[in-house]
Amino acid sequence: MAQSARLHSVRVYTALLIAIGPLCAAQTIPHKKKPAPKPVPTAQELFAYVRGALISFSPEDGINDNLEVALDPAGNVLAVKQPDGHCDLFLKALDANTLVWDIFDASDSVRTRTQILRLTVVSATGKTARTCYDNQDHVDKNVATNRARFLFSVAKTEEATGFQAKMTRAMKNLIALSGGAEEKDIF
Repeated sequence: MAQSARLHSVRVYTALLIAIGPLCAAQTIPHKKKPAPKPVPTAQELFAYVRGALISFSPEDGINDNLEVALDPAGNVLAVKQPDGHCDLFLKALDANTLVWDIFDASDSVRTRTQILRLTVVSATGKTARTCYDNQDHVDKNVATNRARFLFSVAKTEEATGFQAKMTRAMKNLIALSGGAEEKDIF
């Protein structure tokens, strides 16, 4: 009888070790904490990034230079000043699903220029994407109003790792925060 009581005690003790053991071990193993999620950038932070990129990576060819970039107080109009005037780009009229990158040769019959990396964004149907003005503040009627264009130097942007992906993400978020059409996964 004593041996059967001892055997029973051993079984109970073993069962307790099996049940409690993992709990004790779990307390001694440090748990990895999930990293805090990155804060969502504000419209002002996104504008600062876009402005910095437009000025820092400006083509500097005497015609397509981004001399200054400003955002109106309401956060809806991005004004880009160039040597021949300026364009007001209406962020709330843009469609974040329409961003397209291409390389543009700005050379003409008189002068060879460096290549330009161009980001084009189309406006939502029925909305004006931009209005451009000459140096006397007269509207340039030769400029298509259904798309906004942002110009960068190809050579300069090639030195910045992931430039197109970062700028695409910044522009899509800035458009959405400014009241434009948000990106949708349509495929």
